[in-house]
Amino acid sequence: MRAVPPKSLKDHNRWPLWLTIAGNFAVFYAVAQSDAFMSIGLKGFITGAANLLPVGLALIVTSIANGLLDAGMKARLVFLRWNHALPGHRAFSKYALADPRIDLARLKKSMGNKMPATPEDENRAWYRIYKEMETDPAIAQIHREFLFTRDYSAFAFLFLIGFGTASFFLVDATKVALTYCACLLLQFVIVRQAAATYGVRFVTTVLARKAAKAARALTKATS
Repeated sequence: MRAVPPKSLKDHNRWPLWLTIAGNFAVFYAVAQSDAFMSIGLKGFITGAANLLPVGLALIVTSIANGLLDAGMKARLVFLRWNHALPGHRAFSKYALADPRIDLARLKKSMGNKMPATPEDENRAWYRIYKEMETDPAIAQIHREFLFTRDYSAFAFLFLIGFGTASFFLVDATKVALTYCACLLLQFVIVRQAAATYGVRFVTTVLARKAAKAARALTKATS
């Protein structure tokens, strides 16, 4: 019997991401039909469902556009940096120093007493450690949370640009459109901040688990 391959982290996040898209789609539709709801009531709101086709097309376009944003661009959106955007570029020089969970002496010793000197070297060194530790449940969990919030941030940015612009053409009440855009902006700000927090936590968790593993190995060798 052939073994079923385990789901990737992106497969695990697929449905939550689509639920965020559906939720934003539903809110966009409600805003687009706000004039009908206020003038005709619930019946007019339901009748306006005939306009779902162009809105659905906008949803498809948004999904495709998200695919055009590669991991590098998503990192720039989340960490608000153009160069060396990934937190791995500052893993040792900044984040490891600030995390009390990380035993820097043990970590340095496990790396041959040589710490990376440039952002590129830091990211490469961190990634090598991550590949050694990626099956650790704590690391897998925080990685999944980072990927979800990172991709959600990309969608939130596209919703802000796409749905926000469309609202000014579909909604007669400018105040409603402005309020909707403010909500889209707030969504992006909150989700981006969450993604940045999870990203840094992902980096430091890898280093903390590596240092702890090195300490256990040393204790076992000397016992």
